[in-house]
Amino acid sequence: MRAKQRTIYAVLFCVILLVEIYIALFMRDAFIRPYIGDMLVTVLICCFCRVLIPQGVRALPVYVFVFAAIVEIGQYVDFVKLLGLDGNHFASVVFGRTFSVYDLLCYAVGCLAFFAMDHSIQRHRNRSQQPKQ
Repeated sequence: MRAKQRTIYAVLFCVILLVEIYIALFMRDAFIRPYIGDMLVTVLICCFCRVLIPQGVRALPVYVFVFAAIVEIGQYVDFVKLLGLDGNHFASVVFGRTFSVYDLLCYAVGCLAFFAMDHSIQRHRNRSQQPKQ
């Protein structure tokens, strides 16, 4: 059953990754790219973690939020520059260079969305494992 669960999260990861790539390459708006993209990134990370660890870490969305918040706070202190990578475009894109409280809110919404989705998947899995009467 764990293989099936890993497959579900792997498919979700791939779909969300494709959506994130599309948003990064083609969206130049003031809502989807900055807000939906930030919300989805935490869901993406959670799905990836669930592929590796399908169960047993109930607080996964909390851990992902803390990780995202640390990265966002790193943007506040401009740790890309502190690391001497301010000339590295890739590092600037991956870690970001601008702090926003709204990003933290988007990360929280993404983690809550993943928590609800994960709970639904786990509940469905538990129902399907119950013996039929």
